[in-house]
Amino acid sequence: MIAPQTAPAGPAGLHNPLDALLGYQLRRASTVMMAHLGAALAETGLTPTEASILLLIDANPACTQSDLGRALAIKRANMVPLMSGLLKRGAVERAPVDGRSQALSITANGQALVADVRNRIHRHEQCFQGQFDAKALDAMIAGLQLIRATVQDEA
Repeated sequence: MIAPQTAPAGPAGLHNPLDALLGYQLRRASTVMMAHLGAALAETGLTPTEASILLLIDANPACTQSDLGRALAIKRANMVPLMSGLLKRGAVERAPVDGRSQALSITANGQALVADVRNRIHRHEQCFQGQFDAKALDAMIAGLQLIRATVQDEA
C-alpha cells in the first residue's frame, strides 16, 4: 500500500494567507490525492481518468461515450483517445444501439482489470478516508457535492 504524502513544512515563520482559503486547500488536497491515485494505478497502465471510465461502464452497461463524457465532464474530443486506448486494450467493446450511438460494455478480459482497479481505488480511498470519522467524512463529501452542484447550477 502506498502511504499518502504529507505536505512539506514551509520556511519557519512564513505566514501563508492562502491556508485559510477553501479553494486553495481543495486544490492542494486534490493534487495530493490524484498523485497518490496515479501511483496506485501505475501497474495497471491506466490513468485515473481511464480507470474512472472503466468503473462507470461497468456500473452502467450499454451506456454511451456521450453519457460518460457528461458524467465525468470530459469534452467529446478528449473522450476519443481515452476510449481508443481502452478499446485497443480489449477492456471495452462497442455495440450499435441506434443511428450513430454505440453502447459500451466491459469485455470478459476487461472484468479482471475492473476488479484490479476497484481494489486499488478502494485501498487508495482508505488511506485518506481513514483519517476521518464517519460523521466528518459524510459531512465533507456532502460539502464537496454542494460545491459541485453550485457550480453546475451557475453554468
